Amino acid sequence: MARVDIVKWIATVIQLIGYALTGLNIVPWNILAFVVGIILWFLVGVMWKDRAIMVVHVGALIAIVGGYLNS
Repeated sequence: MARVDIVKWIATVIQLIGYALTGLNIVPWNILAFVVGIILWFLVGVMWKDRAIMVVHVGALIAIVGGYLNS
């Protein structure tokens, strides 16, 4: 399995944990999970040289951190 595939699946599992924590209203651990998942998905975008993946995850990071700091 390629390194990018490992990072991709770890990021996916962490994102799913973030969704579960949100559903269970476990804050701020849900935010932490999302931030880690977002950063890992950004790294996948870098490995693939896929700017669309990088841009969407920078936007997601700004939105989630901004929302958390504003709450």
